[in-house]
Amino acid sequence: MSLTGLAFAIVIGVLWAMAMAQAKWLENSLYPYAVVLQCVPILALVPLIGALFGYEFTSRVIVTVMIALFPMVSNTLFGLQSADRAQHELFRLQRAGRLARLVKLQVPAALPSIFVGLRTSAGLSVIGAIVGDQFFQRGNPGLGVLIQVTASRLMGPELYATIIIASLYGVAVFLVFGLLGRLAVGRWHDFG
Repeated sequence: MSLTGLAFAIVIGVLWAMAMAQAKWLENSLYPYAVVLQCVPILALVPLIGALFGYEFTSRVIVTVMIALFPMVSNTLFGLQSADRAQHELFRLQRAGRLARLVKLQVPAALPSIFVGLRTSAGLSVIGAIVGDQFFQRGNPGLGVLIQVTASRLMGPELYATIIIASLYGVAVFLVFGLLGRLAVGRWHDFG
């Protein structure tokens, strides 16, 4: 579930940032929605999400996307806008269109920032999946249900073990995307 939500957050976040990078008026129009999405208390929306989309997998994925989306949008936008201005001018002199500038200049320049967003969103997607699982307890139970059950039954060792497993899963996902970033970006950028 966390990987499904992360995949949606990646696609939506990158496309959203690409749209905003095309014109300042688009950024001014769309970026406030990303900020609002980040600031909305997800727990307050959980009953509404459940009422609209049911209480199973779809709702869990929506919660995961809502939690993991903002880092993808903000980091990708930052990366797309960080392309060298002189190179932008060179592309304009060569009469390259917006799509060519995006694909050949902005996306390569944004890769380090995109992978920072990926690592951050990967960790947040695990949290989103656990939160969604705790509130939408129908369907296949996950770590969120296990945490809630062990906590409600005062099963201390099992609760700690579940929390450790959830944390290790989050760290593993974070490290996998860090490795993917290092492989994709290579040595031309100091990728932390």
